[in-house]
Amino acid sequence: MLLIKNTLVSLDLIERFFVCDLDSCLGQCCIDGDAGAPLLESEKEAIDSHLEAILPMLNPSARKIVEEEGSSYIDEEGDLVTQIVGGRDCVFTTYAEGGKCLCALEKAYREGKLPQLKPSSCHLYPVRLKPCGDLTAVNLHRWKICKSAEILGRSKGVRAYEFLKEPLVRKFGKEWYEELCETAAEWLRQKEK
Repeated sequence: MLLIKNTLVSLDLIERFFVCDLDSCLGQCCIDGDAGAPLLESEKEAIDSHLEAILPMLNPSARKIVEEEGSSYIDEEGDLVTQIVGGRDCVFTTYAEGGKCLCALEKAYREGKLPQLKPSSCHLYPVRLKPCGDLTAVNLHRWKICKSAEILGRSKGVRAYEFLKEPLVRKFGKEWYEELCETAAEWLRQKEK
């Protein structure tokens, strides 16, 4: 682990290669699991304030759940998470040609229709954050469905922290990310010696 400001950054984030390969995984991370995506209270409030614009983008079953039960709930572990449909799909999951999962919130942001509302837990994935005393541990979650992302990242020469620049800057700020890049470059130089 490397200390960057008030975070402990896993070496995996620096050493591992990663580029999401949506054509191979089909967005499995949006539909696999036993609960919705973790949300901050501020993220829930931002999503809820834009529900009128979001609802038409959702699948009918997801729209019904959000209208009847809200955009989120407290899961068995006491965490605030997005609602899910049929025990698996995040309510914000939409499907494209070939069964590819897309996030309605991300799609609307990319099209300039909404501000960035995608939960930071999703935007940062495969990074997972964990409190560690006064610090935050920044870990890279490794999961078999992301194997194709590791292969694609290696073929393109893109490390996980480089691929995740936008969400890392969104979460920790530009200054933090620049320090991460400097530290990563030095770490990789030393490792190659």
